[in-house]
Amino acid sequence: MSKYSAPVNDMNFLLFDVFKADKFWQGNAQLAESIDRETANAILQESAKVTEGVIAPNSRAADEEGVTWVDGKVTTPKGFKEAYNVVSEGGWVGLAGDPEYGGMGMPKMLSAMHEEMMCGADLGFSLYSGLTAGACVSIHAHASEELKNIYLPNMYAGTWTGSMCLTEAHAGTDLGLIKTKAVKNDDNSYNITGSKIFITGGDHDLTENIIHLVLAKLPGAPEGSRGISLFIVPKYNVNEDGSLGELNTLGCGSIEHKMGIHGSSTCVMNFDDAKGYLVGEENKGLACMFTMMNYERLFVGIQGLGASERSYQNALEYAIDRKQGKGAIKTADKKPQPIIVHPDVRRMLLNMKALNEGARAFNTYVAMQLDIAKFSDDADAVKTAYDKGQLLTPIAKAFVTDMGFDSCVAGQQVFGGHGYIREWGQEQLVRDCRITQIYEGTNGVQALDLIGRKVAMDNGHTANLLAKEVIEFAKQNEASFPDELAQLIAAVDLLSAVTVDVLKKASTNPDELGAASVEYLHLFGYVMFGYMWAKMMVSANSIDDKMLAQSKVKTGKYYFARVLPKIMSLKLQIESGADNLYQFELEDF
Repeated sequence: MSKYSAPVNDMNFLLFDVFKADKFWQGNAQLAESIDRETANAILQESAKVTEGVIAPNSRAADEEGVTWVDGKVTTPKGFKEAYNVVSEGGWVGLAGDPEYGGMGMPKMLSAMHEEMMCGADLGFSLYSGLTAGACVSIHAHASEELKNIYLPNMYAGTWTGSMCLTEAHAGTDLGLIKTKAVKNDDNSYNITGSKIFITGGDHDLTENIIHLVLAKLPGAPEGSRGISLFIVPKYNVNEDGSLGELNTLGCGSIEHKMGIHGSSTCVMNFDDAKGYLVGEENKGLACMFTMMNYERLFVGIQGLGASERSYQNALEYAIDRKQGKGAIKTADKKPQPIIVHPDVRRMLLNMKALNEGARAFNTYVAMQLDIAKFSDDADAVKTAYDKGQLLTPIAKAFVTDMGFDSCVAGQQVFGGHGYIREWGQEQLVRDCRITQIYEGTNGVQALDLIGRKVAMDNGHTANLLAKEVIEFAKQNEASFPDELAQLIAAVDLLSAVTVDVLKKASTNPDELGAASVEYLHLFGYVMFGYMWAKMMVSANSIDDKMLAQSKVKTGKYYFARVLPKIMSLKLQIESGADNLYQFELEDF
């Protein structure tokens, strides 16, 4: 696998030229003291050093070795512990954490870019710190002050890691079916009993303690998801003085042998009257867990982008170096030419480039909504940003990972036969990226969430607000790129018309929402990427880096010419309705 190169220049362009993040930071009392343009650039540069120099070089060897389980103990690949120590000692786990508990207090727009570098360097390795940061979000939002003081400083410091224990063998997406039990003790602790599967980072040898967030049900709790509570269950109990006590009555029963992310320990976790502590209120655990879901689902989208960015870098280097055949334009030199001269190779590379850079901008835009909702003093701005973040999160998770996987496969295709051979590392990216479409809610579930909850339940109100934002931007800047911005307005109008049509059909046939959901999410995603490309093209007109500006404009024009038109076929698929799905009886399958 070729050397990973963190796209720091593109990240700076997005932060400061496209989204003007520094203006928001300087105008916010919480952020102004801790972050400015110079600090942000220094953080990105240092993150690049760590990911390029420490993590990425070990990625393929770690994939080959994988995680091992012996007598209930999990060992990570060689080099992981040393690399994790660099990450924790550098304060990277608590980059966006609350400074009151030892975090750095950085905005999500910045921490998302660090996460992309981590995922591009090694997706499997990135999960240990990424899941810890996610667990901290729920603890910070819902746990008691006592619990926050015990757990957050050590988790932000990377001394302890976190895991999320949701899934059970019989209960995946439908968490209301979980059987894990919680029984209250006289000291206000709880005994947790049950088994969880697919637990990322459930056990490992990287840190001295692991803090599990476990969903369980109390005796007599309401049926279904209304009866779920959330608990902190540490691997080692914590003494009153903060030191580690006895091993809790829990353990890793086995690890999963997976298609990819071999460096990540995916565990079966067994809890046998393990001592736990309630987070939030009894029977309100799902709401506590979903506080972190916008952040975690964005993180999964970032994972898809990280893998596809490295796929693009690998494929581009190979396409320039590999000489096979001759281009259509004859030259005096009769020697074989680099395969990048061939149209299909160019098509694949440009699709990857356009989708990756569009995804990076989109992820940054979604992170900006999370930052405004978290830090802004303007109540109206907070409400609007929160609603937009809710609307766009399933797209960030599902569309970005669908496109990311496609780009990993495209990169493999550029390599031809060598892409199928392990030594080049390209097939690892395909295997690693595949999980991003599955966990944290499969992409089909994300599509249902988008159209069913985020659009239908507010009758398209937030989607309409977003559409107005895009059209206003396009009209304000139409003189810059009249053809592309007119195309963007037409795309938004198409999306709005499709939304109205689907909601109208769903009023008499609820199956219409599900039947349209995946294509609708992709349609929405392509339009949002178009908005991002329009913003990047307009911003590129005013930057000093002429090479970057030229690349942005050319790639943006390619997106509008060759990628965005896919929405036309998606529209036709959506308009075909639900009947063609439900005309089939079981025996017809």
